[in-house]
Amino acid sequence: MIDVNKWFGAFHVLRDVNLSVTRGERIVICGPSGSGKSTLIRCINRLETHQRGHILVDGTELTDDLKQIEQVRSEVGMCFQHFNLFPHLTILENCTLAPIWVRNMPRRAAEELAMQFLEKVRIPDQAHKYPGQLSGGQQQRVAIARALCMRPRIMLFDEPTSALDPEMVKEVLDTMVELASEGMTMLCVTHEMGFARQVADRVVFMDEGQIIEINAPEPFFSAPRHERTRAFLSQILR
Repeated sequence: MIDVNKWFGAFHVLRDVNLSVTRGERIVICGPSGSGKSTLIRCINRLETHQRGHILVDGTELTDDLKQIEQVRSEVGMCFQHFNLFPHLTILENCTLAPIWVRNMPRRAAEELAMQFLEKVRIPDQAHKYPGQLSGGQQQRVAIARALCMRPRIMLFDEPTSALDPEMVKEVLDTMVELASEGMTMLCVTHEMGFARQVADRVVFMDEGQIIEINAPEPFFSAPRHERTRAFLSQILR
């Protein structure tokens, strides 16, 4: 991301954002509500359109060119705050839909792949149920499996635990920790600072549409450089 700017009407939501992420790196993005965190990662797969600056994903620049957008989206998986599963499809059907229609994968191969990833997130026994029959934590793990079925090079997580009851948070974070340990490139917007300490290569702190501070977890938490970062951490780590 090079000098990326975005407005919602008169609201300047991203201000001259510069961020480089290397292959296999795990980035945690934190900051107060309204700081631009979710908008930042939604720009990476063109769910939001930036108005100024440049975004390149694995060498492909995101412009209005639909072919380039499709190319980037085929390599970038996303897990949302709300699970966005299709309620009228079974878990297995949710997971096979994109591989069949986007990757042109034969149904049997797509189902075998889906079962592999449902095994990975530890809910293969739920494959023939519908989303409404699962707990929130299980649905979020399905959402992760569904994204992985597209074999993405990069995973984006937009506050994946914030809609969950506290007892369900750990099962989703455990799945994400396992994914991170396998070398997946990840950008995760979250307030789960324990996850950031355990998994992140770098922690990004945003405020008012700007990246205020970037650092490795240990110095970020123990000796933040910016006063605004210190104030944020003093509240969130109480």
